[in-house]
Amino acid sequence: NHVTILFQTCLVSPTNVEYDLLLGRLRVRMEDNHEEAIFIVGTGEGDLPGLNETDLEASVATLKSMADTLDAECVELRRRQEKAGTVAEFLIRTRAEAKDFNEVRVAVVGNVDAGKSTLLGVLTHGELDNGRGFARQRLFRHKHEMESGRTSSVGNDILGFDSLGQVVNKPEHGHLDWVKICEQSSKVITFIDLAGHEKYLKTTVFGMTGHAPDFSMLMVGANAGIIGMAKEHLGLALALSVPVFVVVTKIDMCPPNVLQETLKLLQRLLKSQGCRKIPVLISTVDDVIVSATNFTSERMCPIFQVSNVTGENLDLLKMFMNLLSTRIETKPKEPPEFQIDDTFSVPGVGTVVSGTCLQGIIHINDTLLLGPDTLGQFQPIVVKSIHRKRMPVTEVRGGQTASFALKKIKRSYIRKGMVMVSPKLNPKACWEFEGEILVLHHPTTMSVKYQAMVHVGSVRQTATIIKMSKELLRTGDKAIVLFRFIKNPEYLRKDVRMVFREGRTKAVGTVVHLFPHVSLSAQNTRQQRAAKKAVESNHQLRPQNEPQKPSKKNRRSRNRGSGPPVAASTEESKENMEVVVSSNGTEIPEAAKAEN
Repeated sequence: NHVTILFQTCLVSPTNVEYDLLLGRLRVRMEDNHEEAIFIVGTGEGDLPGLNETDLEASVATLKSMADTLDAECVELRRRQEKAGTVAEFLIRTRAEAKDFNEVRVAVVGNVDAGKSTLLGVLTHGELDNGRGFARQRLFRHKHEMESGRTSSVGNDILGFDSLGQVVNKPEHGHLDWVKICEQSSKVITFIDLAGHEKYLKTTVFGMTGHAPDFSMLMVGANAGIIGMAKEHLGLALALSVPVFVVVTKIDMCPPNVLQETLKLLQRLLKSQGCRKIPVLISTVDDVIVSATNFTSERMCPIFQVSNVTGENLDLLKMFMNLLSTRIETKPKEPPEFQIDDTFSVPGVGTVVSGTCLQGIIHINDTLLLGPDTLGQFQPIVVKSIHRKRMPVTEVRGGQTASFALKKIKRSYIRKGMVMVSPKLNPKACWEFEGEILVLHHPTTMSVKYQAMVHVGSVRQTATIIKMSKELLRTGDKAIVLFRFIKNPEYLRKDVRMVFREGRTKAVGTVVHLFPHVSLSAQNTRQQRAAKKAVESNHQLRPQNEPQKPSKKNRRSRNRGSGPPVAASTEESKENMEVVVSSNGTEIPEAAKAEN
């Protein structure tokens, strides 16, 4: 029976046993692929692909029956003719509950004036642009953005698809009701709208690392081509191993010869040694299905040509988005871990944090550890309420973004880069960590004590190089480097991608080793215990553990013996200041106590 379900006629008239085996196989595929799967009818082991009309209709009926059993929709994507008959492809997607939906995050990058915000305005609001920036006005968050037309912050926009693959975004009086979209959607595409201008590159890098995008959409203006920051953003996506697809905009206003030149240069860049991608020009529905099913291999790079004014090829882009599935594993059995990428203070609610759940499941009223603070400490915190895309929910799973309202904590205590983790993980902050880095570009050479901005997940802080496996690093060099944060200790994880940059210097790498931070008070207590133990066992003390000599005043009082206490003068009190040197070299003055 296990063999018979592999044949292409397995769905024609299966026995009860075969039906149960097929159903179990489909259920496993859907669980592995976030409650959806693409099923091909008419292919299998043995014969040439293709079925006649009668067998195909019988197979489709069986497949729809299986989908109904799993409470899923069965939508036909395409049919194609093969040597032995017809082959059909179907999308099976679970009917989502009102409070649950799949989420796919897409980072939108590209040079300034490539049409990023305009395309998102057209996709999410369903209205075409007028060629003068009408569509993007609804997405801007700040007054200066509306005046200049340039995005300066990380924006979020959503596009919802129901279980049949239809877009559910319906603006009311020009505004989108996110809660209504999420309730009707089986899948929600979250667009992370990033800044294209070089001035805001730091914000763009934070968006690519901190918001953990599944895919990256590189926007290229057909009339301008790949200029400015487009190469920088493409390199960043490649360094972070984020699959990229390209959207060429403004094809309605671009002369055909210029468009062809832009596409030729784009394909040459994608095939080059640094990228090694396989560019595929998308022009039909078949191209969309083939590229979407093979896109997760990271080698393929689909190229769409769209117009926001005429709406040309926007349907193909929407269909491609509908077929994408998230790359982050849920890991429901692991202890929960949540990285914070923004904080808010909401009147009547209190402190709210937003970010991405990396693993596990977080419920309302769960107690998590929030930190690290400036001393590397974590404090317990209770989750008061949870929202996903402005919709109240009871839980959040790994791979989903959410906002939490927290009890009894001030917003000033929280900063970007902090985490909320389960007490089971026993989290430790670290000042120092080791990374294996590759220098992509540096004007001269890098050596010890070099400082630059390090981006690891939602952590963004300046770090100093303490030690390197080589004396000097130049462009193209690889090395193991020990970094030390300058301002605060941070919570990091092993094997996470990192970006190391300062001005025109660029380096990428992976965190390979962490050095947990020990607090100052713990170090001093440990020191005192070591000194006491050494005295009791008459061992020779190490210089850093040696007890301090008595101060002058204490020596005088001992020489005088017992007598009335003598008031210390101002000069004596200055001399009475002892200096206790902690293990990391900081001096802590401590007034000595007079002995009678």
